[in-house]
Amino acid sequence: MNQTHEQWVYHSHNLADTEALASALAVQAHAGMVIALDGDLGAGKTAFSQKFAWHLGVRDVVSSPTFTLIKEYEGRLPLYHMDVYRISLEEADELGLEEYFYGAGVSLVEWSSIIPELLPQEHLHVQIETTGPEDRMITLDGYGEAYAALCRQFRQNGVIA
Repeated sequence: MNQTHEQWVYHSHNLADTEALASALAVQAHAGMVIALDGDLGAGKTAFSQKFAWHLGVRDVVSSPTFTLIKEYEGRLPLYHMDVYRISLEEADELGLEEYFYGAGVSLVEWSSIIPELLPQEHLHVQIETTGPEDRMITLDGYGEAYAALCRQFRQNGVIA
């Protein structure tokens, strides 16, 4: 089955640029939204998650859920912050992630490339690559019409150059 796919690249020169993108995504957040987040250690996945959470209205301290696997936060929508780095595909499958993915909140999955088979077919993939001390290249892949449209909208509005 072919699905709509759009890819755009955002160049972040500092944390403020990354926050601008996270804020734009948080404004568009809706129940059942899935953001798959990948990047090397230290690339800024957790910093991105923290800024996204802040703009979603979460006022708790957001930290990497590396050892708890899933942290839930309350904001304008519930935020399900997941880190699947330390588990296998089989272990992730046993967690019942689909309940979060299709739930009332936003699922933000760090290290999502470990569980591609478990992600919904329609999702937004965010890849963060370090290109300098503070510079990051953030690639957005919108899978499915809603997420592809989001990428197109960001481009039209100048959010993504």
